[in-house]
Amino acid sequence: MGPDHRRPEEVTMCRNPSKYALVFLSLALFGLIFLLGNIRTVEKWNCNRISTLDQLQRTFQTSFVHAPTFHNSSFCAHMGQKPSPEEKLEERYLLDSIAWPGPPTSSNPAPLRLTSDPVHSLFAILPNKGRKEWCVGDQLEVLVQMHDFQGRPKHYGGDFLLARLHTPELGAGVAGKVLDHRNGFYSALFPLLWEGSVQVEITMVHSSEAIAVLKRLREKRPDRVFFKSLFRVGYLVETTVCNMCLPPDDKPLCNFTDLYTGEPWFCYKPKMLSCDTRINHSKGGYLEHLITNKEALLFQSGVNIKVQIHASGPDRVTVLPPKKDKVEVKKGGSVKSDAVKVVPSGYYYGDSWRQLGGVKMHQFNNSSAVTQCLKDKMIYLYGDSTARQWFEYLVTFLPELKEFDLHSPKNVGPYMAVDNAHNILLNYRCHGPPIRFTGVTSSELRYVSNELDGLAGGPNTVVVLSIWSHFSTFPVEVYIRRLRHIRRALAQLLDRAPGTLVVIRSANLQVLDQQVSLFNSDWYSLQLNKVLRAMFKGMSVLVVDAWQMTSAHHLPHALHPPQAIIKNMVDLLLSYICP
Repeated sequence: MGPDHRRPEEVTMCRNPSKYALVFLSLALFGLIFLLGNIRTVEKWNCNRISTLDQLQRTFQTSFVHAPTFHNSSFCAHMGQKPSPEEKLEERYLLDSIAWPGPPTSSNPAPLRLTSDPVHSLFAILPNKGRKEWCVGDQLEVLVQMHDFQGRPKHYGGDFLLARLHTPELGAGVAGKVLDHRNGFYSALFPLLWEGSVQVEITMVHSSEAIAVLKRLREKRPDRVFFKSLFRVGYLVETTVCNMCLPPDDKPLCNFTDLYTGEPWFCYKPKMLSCDTRINHSKGGYLEHLITNKEALLFQSGVNIKVQIHASGPDRVTVLPPKKDKVEVKKGGSVKSDAVKVVPSGYYYGDSWRQLGGVKMHQFNNSSAVTQCLKDKMIYLYGDSTARQWFEYLVTFLPELKEFDLHSPKNVGPYMAVDNAHNILLNYRCHGPPIRFTGVTSSELRYVSNELDGLAGGPNTVVVLSIWSHFSTFPVEVYIRRLRHIRRALAQLLDRAPGTLVVIRSANLQVLDQQVSLFNSDWYSLQLNKVLRAMFKGMSVLVVDAWQMTSAHHLPHALHPPQAIIKNMVDLLLSYICP
């Protein structure tokens, strides 16, 4: 044990036990009388309204809950039901589609001075081939060259860059497409969609060296966010660590794997209580000291996390009206991006989102128009807190939509709101674990695919899904498996009720610092977003492209986008419902 570090009074107590025996005996007798006198009250404690004594016990128990550490956790990705040969093939295709180029492995990680530095890097607007001026309908191309902190050109790719074209005075903006030439050069391509002066903005989110660290954490440390559950019988309370997989050791496990989907979930078995006494599920915390001091230099706010790259010359061009006699520009040249035509999902103008292709976007600026659109509709929102934002927006915006008190925990749900006069029902429910919410009761911990199986569906049913953020700390195979179950349930729903409208909300950008980067980096979200789009491609589902809607907007990135962006997202949802 080493030297005795107890406080002096503790040492004195241990050496003179007789002095305190009477005090301890009195306290024990008082406690016994109190419990016997209040045993009926103790037995009637409600699971959702825990007494002060219970809260103290929980605090005491939780202080001794430590997340396990496991060093080889690649097996976690393949837990649950065994995939079929077709599913394995799809998984391989999806993983190949999001493969990311990495830096040379001779030095891992490279010294900071040799890594990508946005301050020393530069971009230049390339001339418009075939004409001297720019017109609406043309495509703007920007060439980016990355340099290290010593100012020397990089000779490999893998940096994560964002590109935006905007006109602040017009409230206009569009996300660009970035192509990695894997030699230190990148192309950013923008469609020219409005007239006037447009400005290019290039941002380095992470260096290629930082992404190599993020990749390792995703594959090797899915335990870096840990969870816990409360077990209770009467006044006896225990808290244990839970996760999708737990390190193999001698501790017995409680198996809470879903019977219908086979989604795995485990908790360490309490020492005194049985597994069926679980009360709730909640986020346990975030592990620290995941990276070395050398690696930490790759994640510095204002240095190499979301820092803008400057132009070597002009950073803007003037866009003229479209030419009637526009001549087709011949393809060719040495730059790979010549043949790439960028078609974004939409763009902002006057701070309003304009959808490109598909349904025409409407602005729902008064509550009566929204109420009329949702009349006789049942809207079910499933997912994380970014889906909950839509619920909260509609309840606030529609005065006749009254939230029904389900006595749900704040920010957790489930939630329900009703407009009896117009026969509108609005529901929100969070997805099953892993969900980083606080205090989801076990009875409300449900998987989205199982909920979809319980829907009748039909032309008056709208289903909204937003499932991405809470999967960022797990191998991508885990996310693929979850989406596969949801896709199967959606296919069955659309088969039995073809008129059901299904809308999927994609991932969005957020503010990053070192800690957020290690758990919820935009790079993780980008990868999940690509998988999400690919897995639902070809199905009768509609998409709200939250990624481009947050990338193109002038407001700062946030996990929970600001109200101006949420309004545009909900307006697009309503445009889908009432085209």
